[in-house]
Amino acid sequence: MLSLRHLAESDRFADVMRVLLALTGIAVWSTLAGPADAIVPALLGAIACALAETDDAWRGRLRGLIVTLLCFALAAVAVKACIGTPPLFAVLLPVGTFLLVMLGAASGRYATIATATLILSVYTMIATDSAGTAAGGWHGTLAILAGAAWYGSLSLLWSALAPQRAVRHALARLFESLAALIEAKAALFEPVRGLDLDALHIEFSKRNLRTVEALTAARVALLDRIGRRQPRGRSAARLGMFFVAQDIHERISSSHYPYDELAGALYHSDLMFRFGRLLRLQAIACRERADAIREVAPLRTIALPRAALDDLREALAYRRRSDPPDEAIDDALSALLDNMERLQAGIEDEGSLRDDADISLQDNEPASIREALGRVRLRLNRRSMHFRHAMRLAIGMLAGYALMLALHPTHGYWILLTTLFVCQPSYGATRRRMVQRIAGTTAGLIVGWALLRLLPPGDWRLPVLVATGAAFFAFRLRRYALATGVITLFVLLCFDRVGAGYDAIGPRLLDTLLGAVVAAAAIRFVLPDWRVRRLDDIVADALLAYGRYLERIADQYAHGKADDLAYRIARRDAHAAQAAVAGNVAELLGEPGHSRDLGERALRLLTALQAGLSHLSTLGSHRQSLPTDDALALQTLARHMTHGFDTLAGHIRAGTAASPLDTPALLAGSTTRGTVGAETVRLVDRQCLLLIRVHDRIAAIAKA
Repeated sequence: MLSLRHLAESDRFADVMRVLLALTGIAVWSTLAGPADAIVPALLGAIACALAETDDAWRGRLRGLIVTLLCFALAAVAVKACIGTPPLFAVLLPVGTFLLVMLGAASGRYATIATATLILSVYTMIATDSAGTAAGGWHGTLAILAGAAWYGSLSLLWSALAPQRAVRHALARLFESLAALIEAKAALFEPVRGLDLDALHIEFSKRNLRTVEALTAARVALLDRIGRRQPRGRSAARLGMFFVAQDIHERISSSHYPYDELAGALYHSDLMFRFGRLLRLQAIACRERADAIREVAPLRTIALPRAALDDLREALAYRRRSDPPDEAIDDALSALLDNMERLQAGIEDEGSLRDDADISLQDNEPASIREALGRVRLRLNRRSMHFRHAMRLAIGMLAGYALMLALHPTHGYWILLTTLFVCQPSYGATRRRMVQRIAGTTAGLIVGWALLRLLPPGDWRLPVLVATGAAFFAFRLRRYALATGVITLFVLLCFDRVGAGYDAIGPRLLDTLLGAVVAAAAIRFVLPDWRVRRLDDIVADALLAYGRYLERIADQYAHGKADDLAYRIARRDAHAAQAAVAGNVAELLGEPGHSRDLGERALRLLTALQAGLSHLSTLGSHRQSLPTDDALALQTLARHMTHGFDTLAGHIRAGTAASPLDTPALLAGSTTRGTVGAETVRLVDRQCLLLIRVHDRIAAIAKA
């Protein structure tokens, strides 16, 4: 029973069940009441609509469904009207592909709908061609749209009956990613010498990338359900959990002192081990919270046992009594303990949203069609990744169509489908998809050949057809090769419904290979977008975001801590920018054509930026109102440092050498401030000095 409940509460269960119900309904209706030849296009339409689905509340899903069906109808009608005229179709195909990909620049929701529309267009070609009605007959097109509308209606009803499921799963994924991030942080507190800190920092950056993505998904899900209303009840509790997760993320991202120096200074102490143990306990608590959210179980506090913090306090007190004083180490240890204590205080207040608190969330969706078109216009240039991918995919689809006409016009649209699925915005992603697609298609065709021989002809094969369509959605996000295999089997059984099952096996494998070759050629030769060439621009964007984050932090040391929307946006932008660098470097390392030195340079830039973000997070974690003179000095220092980051960003973007920051001038007077809050002032000064070192380190790496 527990395993069944765990399965029912898993992330993919609801999606798979909706698809299974939709496909079963189509199969039953076509068998008992409807025209038998409508089953294949209706099934393809339902799958295309499922691919266009987003995790919105029912109102947002209704709006999305209307837009989706409108786009599907326009695409299906255009394909049906032009497919019998190759010259006209050769013009429509790349133009339509380019427009749909550029539509995705408006927002993630538009991108999902645009991609699904492209897929439905190719499904329309396959359904039309397999039925042998390229020149006329609109029954298949209407069946595709009917299948899409049927799935959309089922999804809308499901969303209305379970409005909070998507929020629960988004929060569960968020706390899971936080647990993994905290474990990566705990690895930095291993009390041993000779650790490969660069490798640990890179691993931390990878996990931070997933945490940033999870934070974004949770914010979108909450914003869609709450909107501009004042949250109450469960909505307020879940919003409170989200804000606690943000606080955990900032505090775990902080770095109070270089870890190698800290480990060396505390080599004969157990303090590093104690801090690491606290972090691992926090990771366990976050993972338990994720399980409880997903399974709708009672939520227990994720605050650490007070005894664990008490033990750490006693250990710190003993060190101060027994070891020679070391102001820098002592301040770092005190700040680490203070950070853990404040984290626990925030966790204990979880769910309590003060009336005067700013609980608004930023909505990144365009507010109007004009704003959506404005976003698209901004990306109509050669430097835009959206534009380059749109051009690349449009030319790839045209090349695939020309190849199809030259080799075998009958049943050749699988070339276009393979090109569409394989051609990704980056070389690394395209290469992975190509290998997975070929392996999955080959396995699917072999299994399909065996099933066609073993299963008797007729409607007995329908359950297998339905099951393979649902299985595609179970595997497509995490095991793409397996998903490709089952969807290949699905389409092969669809061809068998029109009497072309065996005849499709050989051409399908050839078409997959040809489509993969077209996609590989497109990513290699059509406006190639090598990540090594984009690295400097993305690093510059991160430096600019760091400057904005630092300005917001400095303001709060002057006016007091406030997690208002402006501060949270600046913090999120800084983390998102660093995550973009991490993603870019991961893709860069899988690309050909760059030297080992360039790869090492990229990794050094990534670790330096991660260090800079850690020091900024430390400043953000310890925000409090300072005396006026100290606050003014910090604001002045922050302005100079922000100007330095902005200037460095300009040099990196232009490919010119940058000068190091004038450290003595920037820190002049910082060590002679008043004694009120002296420990906090010293922490701020030390973090600013470390940020200046990060600036100079990045400048040196960029110049190399």
